[in-house]
Amino acid sequence: IAAAAKKLCCRSVAFTYNDPVIFAEYAMDVADACREIGVAPVAVTAGYMTDDSRPEFYQHMDAANVDLKGFTEEVYHKLCFGELAPVLDTLKYLRHETDVWFEVTTLLIPGENDSPAEIDKASDWFAANLGPDVPWHFTAFHPDYKMLDKPHTPPATLTLARDIARKKGLRYVYTGNVHDKNGGSTWCPGCGRLLIERDWHVLGEWNLKENRCVYCGFEIPGHFANKPGTWGARRMPVSLN
Repeated sequence: IAAAAKKLCCRSVAFTYNDPVIFAEYAMDVADACREIGVAPVAVTAGYMTDDSRPEFYQHMDAANVDLKGFTEEVYHKLCFGELAPVLDTLKYLRHETDVWFEVTTLLIPGENDSPAEIDKASDWFAANLGPDVPWHFTAFHPDYKMLDKPHTPPATLTLARDIARKKGLRYVYTGNVHDKNGGSTWCPGCGRLLIERDWHVLGEWNLKENRCVYCGFEIPGHFANKPGTWGARRMPVSLN
């Protein structure tokens, strides 16, 4: 995997769709092989781990995207057969005890975890425990597999969630799985100008220089290239032979 990533000029390898926590030993071995040749390993995970397992796993990762499935124990018990508290502990661990760059994603499912009251409560916790600079993505649900009884998430629901979180002081809140150039782009907290324009998988304006806004100099947390890439929405099959 590491060799294939290097050959294709990939800057990172992400473990996703099956949570890497399930195959942690293999994920850590692959991550080490990637790091040896300058490829960054990224964990895409539900964040459901024990206190003892987090340090061993995350010392091998450079970045993570953690799914926060909702902000009630009811949602976690009913839909995930799990608990909310360990996920919140993982988020706090990443923020306060590691240098791993991480972002949070919440899939908003109509009638399950999309109420303004729940988003408001989650935003308060997010601001108090993770701070204003951790990115948070609200993404749209579509009916699939075993959950066919729920409708698509209306774009207005995502926009409202983003507005609620931003009003709590969170600076980098995004909408996803919908065509929303405004909600998917990065805006400068200092001057309000457009920094990174995103239109689905295509990058447009790029107004960053060394992690700073070119207009007002506000420093933006994260890991950015000097110029935008041009890959876009293409897909490429990968051979590991």
